Formats: sequence, C-alpha cells, structure tokens
Amino acid sequence: MKILSAHQIRETDAYTIQHGPIASIDLMERASRVFTEWLATKFGNNNKIYIVCGTGNNGGDGMAVGRMLYEKEYQVAACVVGTGTGSEDFQINKEKLSRDIQIPIIEKKSDIPDFKDYEIIIDAIFGSGLSRAPSGIFASVINAINHSPGIRVSVDISSGLFCDSSSNTNISVQAEYTVSFQLPKMALLMAENDDSVGSWEVVDIGLDKGFINREVTPFHYLTKSFLDPFLFPRKKHAHKGDFGKGLLITGSYGKMGASVLCARAYMRSGAGLLTVLAPKCGYQIIQTTIPEAMVVTNGNDTISDDLPPLDDYDIIGIGPGIGVGKSTTKALKRILELANHPVVIDADGLNIISQNRQLLKLIPPQSILTPHPKEFERLTGEATDNFNTIKKLIEFAKRLKCYVILKGAHTAISTPEGKVYFNSTGNPGMATGGSGDVLTGVITSLMAQHQSPFHAAILGVFVHGLSGDIAADFLGQDGMIASDIVDHLPDALNSLHGS
Repeated sequence: MKILSAHQIRETDAYTIQHGPIASIDLMERASRVFTEWLATKFGNNNKIYIVCGTGNNGGDGMAVGRMLYEKEYQVAACVVGTGTGSEDFQINKEKLSRDIQIPIIEKKSDIPDFKDYEIIIDAIFGSGLSRAPSGIFASVINAINHSPGIRVSVDISSGLFCDSSSNTNISVQAEYTVSFQLPKMALLMAENDDSVGSWEVVDIGLDKGFINREVTPFHYLTKSFLDPFLFPRKKHAHKGDFGKGLLITGSYGKMGASVLCARAYMRSGAGLLTVLAPKCGYQIIQTTIPEAMVVTNGNDTISDDLPPLDDYDIIGIGPGIGVGKSTTKALKRILELANHPVVIDADGLNIISQNRQLLKLIPPQSILTPHPKEFERLTGEATDNFNTIKKLIEFAKRLKCYVILKGAHTAISTPEGKVYFNSTGNPGMATGGSGDVLTGVITSLMAQHQSPFHAAILGVFVHGLSGDIAADFLGQDGMIASDIVDHLPDALNSLHGS
C-alpha cells in the first residue's frame, strides 16, 4: 500500500473527480458515509456525539457525518470553528445539517461549548493539507477537546498534525482513534505523533486506484497481499540442504540468551542447517537448548577472530550478545573482510561498527542491518525529529548499498535504492529484551533459504511482527517475552501460507 504526500492526495482526489466521473460533493458524501459506517460499527448507536468542524473540506466531511448520524437517530451536536464562508462543499453540507440542528460559530473562547456531556467528540477541523501550527481560537478549541472526557475520533488526520513533516508543536487533537481515507499518512507512523494519532485505520473511499498505482513515492505500507509472491510451498522431495546452511556468530559470557533466542528463531523460520559460532563458555548452553544446531567455539568468554571457513555457509548473521571488546571487534573486521556475500548485522555488531567507523566500508553490498533507534543514532548521529530520522535512514542505506531495518512500532525498512517500507504487524508486547535477537534469527534464516535480501528483510519483519501478534492474542501484551515470539513463528508462517 502506497503512502502519498498531501499534494499527491489532493491530486488523487482531483483526478477521481475528473475521471470518475464524480462530483466533489458526491466524493465527500462517499467518504463521510464510510466514516459513519465505521463509527457505527465501532461504537454502536447509543452515544451522544459532538462534531467540531473547520470550514474546509475536512469540516465538510464532519457536517456530512453529522447529517448521516442524525438520520440514524444519534444525538448529534455540531459547531464550526472560525469565520469565513469556507469551501463550497462545506457550505452545502453545513446548510443540509442546519435544517436539523443549530450549528454555532466558535469565534472566541467564551463560545467554546462544554463537551462534558458527550461520549464521542469527532474532530473535523483541519485535514491533511495543514502546514502551520494552530493558533488563536483553533488552539483553544483543540485544548478544550483534549480536556473533554469523551472519546476523541479524528476524520482522516488529527487536527494540528502535518501530513508529511514534523508539526513541532503540542497543539493537536489527542485522538484515541483516527480514520484515514484511502491510504495511510506518514504522520500516522511517526512515534512523535503517538499521543495525537491513537489507534488508526484506513478506509476505502473509492479514489482512483489506477492513478494511485501510477503515483511515484518512496514510501509504502506492508500488507499480506504484497508478500504473497515471496511465499513458496515446500516440494515433496525436498531435503535439508535445499533450505540453506547458515552461520550465526552470537553470544558472550552473560549474554548467551541472545544466542539461544536468535538460533531458535532461525530454526523455527524454516532453514535447513545451522551452525552457531559461540565462545567456549556457551558451548553447553547451545548444545542443550538447541539440539538442532551444530556448535563450533573459539575464545573463552567472547568470540575471537579464529574463524571457521566462511565459504561453507550460505549466510552469516552476527551481533546478538557478542559484546564490543577487542577480540570481538577483530572478529567482526575479519568476517567483513572475508565475506563474499551479504551478511546480517545486529546489536553489538552494529555497536562495534559505530565505534570503529572504518568498518562501514567493509560491509558487503546488499547486507542487512537491523538497528533499534539508539543503535541507529550511534551510527548516523542525532536526528531533529522522526521525519528527519527517516531521511537519515534513506541516506544511510543508499550510502552503504544495504538494507537497513530501523526497528520500532512501525519498523521501517530502507532499500539501497531509497524506498522505505513500514511494517503493519507487531504490538507493544514485543517491546521486551531479546525481541531484536529473534528478528535477526528470522531474517538470517530466510536469507539461508535463498530469499533475496529485499524479500528476506520485508518478509522477516512482517513474520516477526505477526508472530508477536499471535502471541499477544494467546497471552496478552503485558506478560509477553521474546521466547513467545519464537514459539509462534510457525503459526505466523502457516498463516501467511494460508494453512
């Protein structure tokens, strides 16, 4: 699913109106009806609802929603913030609603209604085209909405947020639900907007899909349908060698748990053969907890640069739990020098590189790096906001000619060409120690199974998140641990295969 800019969204609306053909007022009617149906399904029909509208097309949506809710016999009140005639479609829908209810104009603080008696407040003040922070009466109304006891629902985007850049302000509706028309907005995916977005959902309002398909954007939102072509059934006469031979270089004294999680995830994701290179202190741990894996050791408490023949393996994953000491740094440098194919680098592997930046030049093209936000910041420097972080992510992936996976609520995968794919699976229960080690195991396993780096990155992230969602369904989010994600990887893969 593409993520378009505010400008592209306006062009999509215009194209749909021109070539639909459909009048703009009828397109607004369609969008408002879809929103109303969503609201009725979500909350039922016994709620008192207050709709706060601006004078643009977002306000026109709000007026139309108010009329539809009134026709469904909801208790509805509405107001308009600000003066001016507003857009033509807004005026049409305002006139229709005013036949049934009074619609006060809010021009000064004393005009602001008391929202305390309303269960739901619908925010339809600004749309996706906002480019400056709300001020004056708009800021006052937004503040009043945020202090109301009702459930706050935003139409398309929370008023006060910019669609494509950081709003750099605390003045926005703190929506508990956002209903985005047709496509996700970039603002919905940014952690800095979490309090303003709440839970969000995309609804189809019938914008021209051909036009959307032709629009060029670097930003995409991952869905299952996009991944279907990457999934292959196993042939009846397949053997373990068909599913790859991987080497995981993981663990150190006190951090062998990372090695175990990574290795278990690797095996649970379908690869055929695994060797774990661990320090001697971890030999018994790996042999006992993962009998499916072979183990080679070097060093004592940490890994040394005494490496097995790397050409024996289809893929190498390195980093979870290895530490950042001198012997491990030498080992990583040696691996990068010898590797003749892409590698997967995570955790302490990335921390070593951030401390020894000359190693960046040794990373094989098409490799996959999986930093969390702090690890990424150590690699690229501090960002001004989340949008700037995505810009840095693109630049970094292009410079390295690698895939860089920035982990988070909507994990972002940047390709060497500068495209970014945001993940749609996963939940806050996955914010637990070891979750990233599991992801490294999943991606390395998919690479071992001869998936391309691109396919391994996006499929690995999606499956990892989906497994976490399945685990949360069984256990709830609060008590989840990383091992739960591993345990449900087969369920996630079966789900994708349609089993």
